Amino acid sequence: MKSPILGSSYVIRSVNAADNRMVNLYPEVIAEGGKEPAYLQRCPGYTLRATVGNGPIRGLWTLGNYLYVVSGDGFYRLDASFLGQTTGFLELEDGSFILLEDSSKIVLETGSAYVGYVSGTGPVSMADNGTQIFIAANPDGYIYNSNTLQFAQITDEDFPGAVTVGYLDGYFVFNEPNSQRVWVTALLDGTSIDPLDFASAEGSPDGLVSLIIDHREAWLFGTNSVEVWYNSGEADFPLSRIQGAFNEIGCIAPYSVAKMDNSVFWLGADARGQGIVYRAQGYQGQRISTHAVEFAIQQYDNLADAVGYTYQQDGHTFYVLNFTDADTTWVYDAATGSWHERAAFSRGDFKRHRGNCHSRFDGEPIIGDYENGNLYAFSLDVFSDNGATQKWLRSWRALPTGQNNLKRSTHHSLQIDCETGVGLDGYDPFDPPDKIATQTSIPINTETGDPQIVAALGTQVPEDIDTESGLHTLGVTEDAGLNLVIERPASSIKVGANPQLMMRWSDDGGHTWTEIRSTSMGRIGRYGTRAIFRRLGMTTKLRDRVYEISGTDPVKVAIMGAELTISATSA
Repeated sequence: MKSPILGSSYVIRSVNAADNRMVNLYPEVIAEGGKEPAYLQRCPGYTLRATVGNGPIRGLWTLGNYLYVVSGDGFYRLDASFLGQTTGFLELEDGSFILLEDSSKIVLETGSAYVGYVSGTGPVSMADNGTQIFIAANPDGYIYNSNTLQFAQITDEDFPGAVTVGYLDGYFVFNEPNSQRVWVTALLDGTSIDPLDFASAEGSPDGLVSLIIDHREAWLFGTNSVEVWYNSGEADFPLSRIQGAFNEIGCIAPYSVAKMDNSVFWLGADARGQGIVYRAQGYQGQRISTHAVEFAIQQYDNLADAVGYTYQQDGHTFYVLNFTDADTTWVYDAATGSWHERAAFSRGDFKRHRGNCHSRFDGEPIIGDYENGNLYAFSLDVFSDNGATQKWLRSWRALPTGQNNLKRSTHHSLQIDCETGVGLDGYDPFDPPDKIATQTSIPINTETGDPQIVAALGTQVPEDIDTESGLHTLGVTEDAGLNLVIERPASSIKVGANPQLMMRWSDDGGHTWTEIRSTSMGRIGRYGTRAIFRRLGMTTKLRDRVYEISGTDPVKVAIMGAELTISATSA
């Protein structure tokens, strides 16, 4: 029978009811002609592209041919080769730089792309008008001019501070910290603010926490409400409320607001509760989180620190939601409407994914590290996290919904229908050494035929031999003759040469688990390998079973299904 391995992540308050966890895997629907209606594929790994400053990476923005980065307390500009552009600085003899606008500021990042100082430690919001980049660092604001290469803090006496910023019809639009006010800058000039260029989002008495510009409309997020404004062209203040575009769902995390798939996404809150994820449907909020995701979110002590970003890869558009204090990452896939966990793997446990923000640059999805100054590129052809182990995991109930009759069953075998033969070219670290055994006094020729080694009984072979394949042999003797044990060069040892699929199960609904078993996913080119487990015993008191499979080898993972062979009993 088919065991329902496909699906999404769904673990609820009682694991006895549902314990379908999915980490670093996501489903893709097969539109036509597929073996199954969908399959599970591995989440992208990533490789290092650059290290910028000391980190963390607080924000990324692409304008023209450059990637702009806020790392730690610095603002940086990088070109497509990820080489720093040292504009705005005078190079000193020791290779460091001094900021021309502020001679007291010595830049220690030698040869880096440092442009200027940005205050704060948390996430930043950025927007551009084609020439200027506005950086909202809550409360401070900064403007970088990509034409003049000038960078400076906004010092206009009427600037009240900015939490988040967007661009609308020539204006930078930003929300003032700890208020209901939304402001606009002068037209096409983020450095100039008129003291009367603000309005209050007063549809509800809650405070304004965030904003985003979508389809030339400004979405203003309060703690308990959302209202949408547009550019009405009024002389006093250019923005006006859209009649009827008021939503009694607010936002608990200012930096959770992001847009993708022609819509806006955010982590919601209102007067009745918090912790539901929404997307905009027209001017209303549509719930997209499941009870399982909401149950997980409700366990976190701090929701206000959630940071969201979006990216698209192979037609899948992802909303990535990081919970900083909870050390957890949830991802929503708009292509399938499904959720999964995205995680780093450290010291035997899952941690939040290292990606903190995203910008597409030079044809690649670039993410910034939440802890250091690293910039990475996502790739579906990379199966590790910058060389570190990326563990994937899937757990699911053995029997389809509604088919458990609460009688004991014997599980004979479980075959995971997955792509096999995916091993890497090389030798696995756990492969036993190869031996060449000869009779006493039989010569062994090297690649060139000279020297010949003749080992008599009890003789130690004096030195290594290079074979044609480049492997080295070390001679040792045994009473029965000569054994040559092949010592493989380090370059031929590959983790993943014999990739392992690990499996365990639980007979009490997911509370306790058996020891892990493993089977091969097939060495390179062995496409006929069957990933199968046998002699799986009988279900016990609860007459229920949850299976879990996982893997850590840096190889391709594609799972089409699971075939379970069982026999029923009358017990």
